[in-house]
Amino acid sequence: MSAVDTYVEAIVRRAREPMEPHGFEPDWADQPRRHKYYPGAEHHPLPSAAPLPGTLEEGLDPVRDVDAVGRWSVESLSSLLRDSYGLTGRRLAVHGNPDLRGMPWYPSATWSRGTASGGGLYPLEIYWVAGAGGPLTPGVYNYSSPHHSMQRLLTGDVSAHVHRALPEGAPYSGQYLLVSVKFWKNSFKYNSFSYHAVTMDLGTLLGTWRANARAAGLDLRPHLWFDEPALDRLLGLDPTDESVMAVIPLPWQDGGPAAPSPPAGSPSVRLPESERSRATVRFSQVTEAHEQTLDAPAVEPEPRRFEGVRGPVPSSGADEHRLPVPRPLDTSLITALRERRSSFGRFSSSTRMEPQELSTVLAAADRATGLVNGSGTSRTAVFVNHVADLAPGAYDHVPGTSALRRVREGPVADFLQSNYFLNNYNLEQCAAVLTVVARPTAVTSAVGPRGYRLANAEVGAVAQSVYLACAALGLGCGAALGFDNVSYRDELRIEDRHEWPLLILMIGHERTGQPEFVYRND
Repeated sequence: MSAVDTYVEAIVRRAREPMEPHGFEPDWADQPRRHKYYPGAEHHPLPSAAPLPGTLEEGLDPVRDVDAVGRWSVESLSSLLRDSYGLTGRRLAVHGNPDLRGMPWYPSATWSRGTASGGGLYPLEIYWVAGAGGPLTPGVYNYSSPHHSMQRLLTGDVSAHVHRALPEGAPYSGQYLLVSVKFWKNSFKYNSFSYHAVTMDLGTLLGTWRANARAAGLDLRPHLWFDEPALDRLLGLDPTDESVMAVIPLPWQDGGPAAPSPPAGSPSVRLPESERSRATVRFSQVTEAHEQTLDAPAVEPEPRRFEGVRGPVPSSGADEHRLPVPRPLDTSLITALRERRSSFGRFSSSTRMEPQELSTVLAAADRATGLVNGSGTSRTAVFVNHVADLAPGAYDHVPGTSALRRVREGPVADFLQSNYFLNNYNLEQCAAVLTVVARPTAVTSAVGPRGYRLANAEVGAVAQSVYLACAALGLGCGAALGFDNVSYRDELRIEDRHEWPLLILMIGHERTGQPEFVYRND
């Protein structure tokens, strides 16, 4: 069994067989900064710009990919970054999360952003490799989300180096976004579990970018297969600490010159960041899994290789329940991003969810499976608690339809609450719990170890789309990884040894009349 497949097995069984290191406790007094800090690096503020146009319905519509050929400008890029990973506001509210006590104090304030993230931290880094013909001096820049600015780390046109790291035949764009994961920013809290969480975080961000660009008619297609060590060297990264996991070419509005010949030598960022933590720790399971995904060939897997990795599609039958046709999500995408939040225990069963609301959220989850690269490797099951005209029980959602196939009947509240390990959500009060089910080891068998990142990224994109759909419908939403995967697998009567519940998404109405303060950083 490969290191990646061994890691997956450890992840899904961790509720019964705890992962090493046993008894690990985060050192909260020595936690890392949430945002990278490069002392002395010059800030280049991104311009104020109108939000990208389009609705959430348009952002989730795969048909629009055909017409999404528009070119980027510094204004549209500024909007994309601000509304996905920028600090868009601050919220104070009474909820069930353990960080509640520190929220009123500025040093420990929680700032909201459009994209969800496991643990509420900022483990992803965004770099802009700017070539000739763009608005900035050619070079390598790091996106500083607190300042909504770019910090220049290297001067000189190195865009050809990025182009050379992409699969053969990829067009040269001259401008590239590189998304990396800095492991310590998540592993200080989640230790060996962190790689599982941050690869889902990758998907929440890429899913947001894809939906934003699609709704606005702009061309944005991420690469997950490329020469990763070469780009790590370009950014001056030690891949055991931080590594590039996605490359996004940005076709620019004024076009640009043909790809220049790569300059002689091996340019690399030399400017060091300042790490706040006095002690950083590497976790062997994370390192081993990452090292196996690191050296994948720079060749995009052909679509046919993904055939069958989703697993058997639940069939219709006597136990089928037809939900109403989904409602169009005509809310502007920017509004959904600004309104997105985690409910943290504020669910209330006093108002039942309407069947059409459930149908709409399930449709958003279904369409999100193709956001990252169009492969569609996951499906959704749902535990029904408090949905009007729908009996409590466990159901499989039939992809591409409004149909549910009942797996188990009867109340599910006791099962849901007893198999959730934290105290920040009351699962007996939520209307339904969506469960994202995938076959990660089947994906790795089909396309190699890096397929694990893709499978998890797709789960993250589904989570983000469910959050946005709930925001558009005025519903509460929360995502969690702290549940017993084995128990969920048994309850859903999953027999395929490759298929596992990987994420749960609680949805429903929240308590009304709750005190809340919202500051918008528009």
